[in-house]
Amino acid sequence: MRTTGRPDTGGAHVGRRDFLAMAGLGSASVLLAGCGFGGGGGAPQGALRAAFGQPVTDLDPYNAATAVDEASLIVKRLVFDTLVRRQGDRLVPGLATGWERTNDTTWVFTLRRGARFHDGTPVTAADVAACLKRTRAVASAQTPLWASVTKAEARDDHTVVFTTDGPLGSLPVNLTLLFVVPAARVADPEQKRRPIGSGPFRVTGFTPSTSVELARFDDYWGGRADLPGISMPYIAETSSAITALRSGDIDLLWPIPPDQLPEVTGVKGVGVESIPSWTYYLNWFNCSRRPFTDPNVRRAMCQAVDLPQIVDRLFGRGGQQMRAPIPSTVAGYAAQEPWTYDPAAAKRLLAAAGLGRGFTTSMMWFDATGPLARELAEAMISSWADIGVTVRPQSIEKAQWLERLNSLDWDMNLQTNTVTTGDAAFTVGRLYTSKAHRMGYRNPALDKILASAAAAPYGSDRDALYGEACKIIWSDAVGLFPLTLVTGYGRSRRLTGFTPAPNNQPDLAAVRRR
Repeated sequence: MRTTGRPDTGGAHVGRRDFLAMAGLGSASVLLAGCGFGGGGGAPQGALRAAFGQPVTDLDPYNAATAVDEASLIVKRLVFDTLVRRQGDRLVPGLATGWERTNDTTWVFTLRRGARFHDGTPVTAADVAACLKRTRAVASAQTPLWASVTKAEARDDHTVVFTTDGPLGSLPVNLTLLFVVPAARVADPEQKRRPIGSGPFRVTGFTPSTSVELARFDDYWGGRADLPGISMPYIAETSSAITALRSGDIDLLWPIPPDQLPEVTGVKGVGVESIPSWTYYLNWFNCSRRPFTDPNVRRAMCQAVDLPQIVDRLFGRGGQQMRAPIPSTVAGYAAQEPWTYDPAAAKRLLAAAGLGRGFTTSMMWFDATGPLARELAEAMISSWADIGVTVRPQSIEKAQWLERLNSLDWDMNLQTNTVTTGDAAFTVGRLYTSKAHRMGYRNPALDKILASAAAAPYGSDRDALYGEACKIIWSDAVGLFPLTLVTGYGRSRRLTGFTPAPNNQPDLAAVRRR
């Protein structure tokens, strides 16, 4: 969540609690009125008012820029259905009532009868096949998940057959991200603004980066939701969002930065919950751009940062220092030896790389990527200055950040990332292959391990392979992985049925109001 919307002042800025007092209790009400609250907008009376810490920029389920974007995924899971869903640690039926792996390269899924899209047309296997074809045709952050899937065919209206080019044990969990729309609409530009899905809610209003308005879909196959609708405004300033929660202008807010949880704790009518999440901070080095082509330079950057001190000072109980490139609660995790804080050793590594006088580089991020993003960036930049590395801070808007990220137009990239599926295949298997080319890192040995892991069935052998991959990524210092976030939720005590989600994508369709 954005925690500092002010200009960069070189570290001398107003404290959060002072800023909250300066903001006043009226600021959030003004902002929410502009989002259509209080009678306007497209959501019905009595709608849940939920604010997430990042803006929703697009609703097209196959948009390349938002394929794994957290904010967009929250809305997409309400509007669209998937064949398979994750429920806690289990995979459960969605649009598919069951599935079977008939041989190493074939999976057969049986579709639910009676499911309909928002336009009244039935959901068929042909729609599923068209959606796979579309998502494979659009190059995005999801592309590696589908690279081994050669085709999907409709055997009949309620049976779809997936064929892969080799064993792919992760197909069911990957299908929690294949959103199903009518075949005729897979490339329809209108899907960006008023998409048609088969989920429990339909879109009635959408202003990019401002608000999303949803109304209940009464013919949903899973039964009518209790809520008549959901309104999701984007409130850029955390202080304003907290004020809105305290005053009752919104019902649900997440993630709340750890140093601001006291602002909502003990407030009448507001409940606070925290959960260890699958969301973590990473600082990637562009391994295709000098001097980060040298792994020893990357290792020097890691040794120069006192992560235990920084994580404890900034996040306290709201963060846990990482010991692998994925959170400890994710399937496939394997703990590594933390980098020792040793500036002298870092300087020796730089000297050996011919950089004894240091160098100048840059770090990009967008403030809304996660709590205390700017403060974390400033702390690391200060640490690197102590070993002679000058880092130019580049705090930019999310749209520009996405464009630069995907084109590798950066030196270092600080962001949060969420293991949406709770499985190492989603991050380790998707992001670190040579073919993915997400941070300019190429390692044929790692590619081989990841290919074996993707083919392996769930179990200890598969976990061991991802453990090997974690070790290589960590020791090669492809990035610096500071911490896993503990997500704080604030909600009205009038809400029931709400369950915090480790992937930051709670099932809002299950929420009820007393």
